[in-house]
Amino acid sequence: MEELAAVQQVLGVSFNDPLLLRQALIHGSFSNENPVLAPIPNERLEFLGDAVLGLVVAARLYLDFPHFSEGEMTRLRAVLVRRDTLARVARSIGLGSYLYLGKGEDATDGRNKAANLAGALEAVIGAVYLDQGLETVTDFINRLLDAELAKAVSKRSDANYKSELQELLQAREQKTPSYHVVETSGPDHDKRFTVEVRLGDTILGRGSGKSKKAAETAAAETVLKHLLNDFTH
Repeated sequence: MEELAAVQQVLGVSFNDPLLLRQALIHGSFSNENPVLAPIPNERLEFLGDAVLGLVVAARLYLDFPHFSEGEMTRLRAVLVRRDTLARVARSIGLGSYLYLGKGEDATDGRNKAANLAGALEAVIGAVYLDQGLETVTDFINRLLDAELAKAVSKRSDANYKSELQELLQAREQKTPSYHVVETSGPDHDKRFTVEVRLGDTILGRGSGKSKKAAETAAAETVLKHLLNDFTH
């Protein structure tokens, strides 16, 4: 039980039933090699944890970012719950050290495999939910993912403005916007482009930039912010 005490300290959660935590750390390879000692691997807890994680992240995005569209929230959620992100979080707390692995899996760097780490973290989330309830697991997930969320939001690339605008207009109008260069100025080494966003024959807005792509992005951002502002007021 010393290992379980150590991992609880790492997680910042004190379990009422530490055996739930142990269950979350049992990889299938360990169960295969130790059917009597650990007959059930962590897949069921992983399944539950995946659902809980999705709910908590979706609620966080909905509450913290009221101006984000469904499309943007969907993209951010996908970034936060994907295997690579969860594995990175698991590595940051040293979760791999506490996994119960079969000898073969352990010998082939199983403690560092993204699939094992992400699955174990989801299983731990499932265990925290069963042991402590939704409020505690929400705090736990938010604490784990705070840095990843901040990074994902800061990397909200300019290209997303175009895709988000397209999703919004397709949802509202069942139409796709088009981009048209309406002005080019400046010398060859320092040109500036102005682009209009249109929906059919309707001009939605303009944007300028040092390239056609930059101008399209600026135009999409202007239109998107205007539409979202109208939608939320």
